[in-house]
Amino acid sequence: MSVFIFPGQGSQRKGMGGALFDEFPEITAKADQILGYSIKELCLENPNQCLNETKYTQPAMYTVNALSYLKKIEKTGKKPNFVAGHSLGEYNALFASGAFSFETGLKMVKRRGELMNEVTGGGMAAVIGLNEEQITDILKENDLESIDIANYNSPNQIVISGLKTDLNRAKLVFEEKKSVQKFVLLNTSGAFHSRYLEEARREFRIFVEYLNDFEFFDFAMPVISNIRARPYKQDEIKYNLTQQITHPVKWTESMKYLMNIGEVEFEEIGTGKVLTLLVEQIKLETEQRREEYGVGWN
Repeated sequence: MSVFIFPGQGSQRKGMGGALFDEFPEITAKADQILGYSIKELCLENPNQCLNETKYTQPAMYTVNALSYLKKIEKTGKKPNFVAGHSLGEYNALFASGAFSFETGLKMVKRRGELMNEVTGGGMAAVIGLNEEQITDILKENDLESIDIANYNSPNQIVISGLKTDLNRAKLVFEEKKSVQKFVLLNTSGAFHSRYLEEARREFRIFVEYLNDFEFFDFAMPVISNIRARPYKQDEIKYNLTQQITHPVKWTESMKYLMNIGEVEFEEIGTGKVLTLLVEQIKLETEQRREEYGVGWN
């Protein structure tokens, strides 16, 4: 079985999309109309150095991922058996499944990026070398429970989210632990996937609930949800996308769910290979644990 996985914010780079904008001129024109600026110029030239600003990054990533998917289908004529996306990439997974049109997805992503861009004072950090239980214990022991776990990227790579002052204090604490391989403060404008985006979540819920031109359709293939690590149910789209803003991305559990179904082949669609590397780490960890504890381990 094939699984297409779509990257989220953090995989953006100048030049992404390349010739795709010219190969899909009608969709590119629709994107320009919705956004009010040239998506091609933003991605290829980044003239005002704003590609890394959340309100620009998210529409750019969504558009490039979508065009990459359409190019892949045009080239092969084959659709995947499952789709999944990391955070923002989940919108592309839903688009690929036929749950909504490119335009509907972009309108939601545009608003999501704007709301998340308004959240300041927070940040994120990747902790490499510890598992969830170890990180939770360290936060509790050091009076850092104001920090939330944001992304379960792989068994030994977990992203935490919180106020910058708390993250700076956490950096000193984690770097003292011998088992911590790295503690990396990420270049984000806010404490994404945490309690600190509650206002953004409420505003986004109002946006998706009351905008009448949002149409949702039946899935052509299963979409794995970030917040549940299980396939979407048809009536969960608005709820899941709203909750996703303040809830952690369960990427490790999502990939293990797919691996337990049977023989699967993962292919990253879009820019970069961040998710491909994470999947390889998850596979390796799963194989090692199964050798240690038996085939029933997951």
